[in-house]
Amino acid sequence: MGLSRAQSPVFVIRRLRAWGIITQSTFMRTLFLTFPKQLLWRSIKMHFSFLSPAEAHSKHAFEKTEQSLLSHFDSCATMRGLTSIHAQMIKSGFDQHVFVAARLVSFCCVSIHGSVDYAVSLFNSLKWRDGFMWNTMIRGFGRMNRAHEAVLFYQKMREEKDPDSFTFCFLIRISSQLSEVGFGKQLHCSVLKHGSGFNNYVCNNMVHMYAMFKDIKAAQMVFDEMTDRDLISWNAIIDGYVNCGEYKEALRMFSRLMRDGFIPDEVTLVVALSACTELGAPDFGRWIHFNIDNSLKLQKTVSIFNSLIHMYTKCGAIDTAIEVFNKMTNRNIVSWNTIILGLAMHGQATKALRFFDDLLENRLEEPDGITFLGALSACTHTGQVDEGRRYFELMEANYGLSPNIKHFGCMVDLLGKSGHLREAYNLIKTMPIECNAVVWRTLLGACMMHGDVELGEKVSWHLKKVEPDHSGDFVLCSHMYASVGRWNDVLEVRGQMKQMQVQKPEHGNSFTSVFAITN
Repeated sequence: MGLSRAQSPVFVIRRLRAWGIITQSTFMRTLFLTFPKQLLWRSIKMHFSFLSPAEAHSKHAFEKTEQSLLSHFDSCATMRGLTSIHAQMIKSGFDQHVFVAARLVSFCCVSIHGSVDYAVSLFNSLKWRDGFMWNTMIRGFGRMNRAHEAVLFYQKMREEKDPDSFTFCFLIRISSQLSEVGFGKQLHCSVLKHGSGFNNYVCNNMVHMYAMFKDIKAAQMVFDEMTDRDLISWNAIIDGYVNCGEYKEALRMFSRLMRDGFIPDEVTLVVALSACTELGAPDFGRWIHFNIDNSLKLQKTVSIFNSLIHMYTKCGAIDTAIEVFNKMTNRNIVSWNTIILGLAMHGQATKALRFFDDLLENRLEEPDGITFLGALSACTHTGQVDEGRRYFELMEANYGLSPNIKHFGCMVDLLGKSGHLREAYNLIKTMPIECNAVVWRTLLGACMMHGDVELGEKVSWHLKKVEPDHSGDFVLCSHMYASVGRWNDVLEVRGQMKQMQVQKPEHGNSFTSVFAITN
């Protein structure tokens, strides 16, 4: 049905211009702010069919200015450049132009060079904000980990606009930044109320949210109620079970995925292999490996083969892990770290150091802190003190890597086991970071092993300052005194344990001086 002249927004605005109520510079801006878009575009098409020469020139000038402003965003990479564009917008009367203003807000909220605070001031200056702008602001707060401000903006949004599926997706992701699942459950109710409960993107995010809060039953419920699951849905629920430590259920869901005819992607396989790793299920992992070998696309995915190496090393299949590594056509530093650490933790230190030396000599990848951690761990297993010292010095001297507490812990373990107790003690005392109880305990174990009671007492004093009531420390001191026949001191330590009500470790627990390494 056509529009009468009185119904046409262009006709109305032309009358206002004729009466002098609005100026030509605000003509198009007023259009965009006053009328629904569908009605607006129908009217503009009618209007442009009988534009006067002056109006046609005005239309051309408007489009030229609009395109000029928009083109500046393509090369803008700093807030200084953005404020310059903003100034041009104000000067040319485009400061309230919905589309151009949305680009400003989007840059501030999404770009790594943006400023959410600037976006807030810009947003508040706009007379009309569409759903895209509200969603972008919420997204920006989430990117900056300002979850509470995102929630406040959502509450304001509901006074002007109805939230849509994008709103809920951003908010559900942000809810994981909060300390409890309560807000997420409120969002779930709002999703159902606004009819977004059948939107895959929203449901996938809810599955992930509940899993992050360890409420896997709620995650499974959302998953089961989905009528049109996609691969992302399956990835979310499988990853959820892994995150909640239910590895058998994760593999059961992976089997269901395969039976339902879905083809797993990189994410699916990495998560499934991590479940095999934690569960110690190499047979299931080999079945996944078989499926990978039958896919040309997956054979080129580095992260999948890194996961395979990790799974095989953790399950003790070292030879298979090395075979997978050698067959890789593309590797990254994670590949090298995984094989070096895996070999080191399984006592195959010589092979681990061979891989490490190959990496350095051939400059295949730039080593990082984890690479050196694996090398130092291997040196500890083999007792190669000189090599360990050399690698420790190489970190900062050649690669600019500052050792962290784990690197110092490995060096203390290496020096302590080999009898260089004073050197290990001096290393701790000169550390640029605060020493923790684990490293002190490692040195105390070495003092017990080598019967150095004098140094052991110093270490014990430091240890009690850091962690005064750890039962293992009292047991170590007692054993240290017993190893040199100082029975009165043994009785004194046991008396201190009774006085402080420190319980001995339960049967089956033991102390090991090996410094724990996590990749």
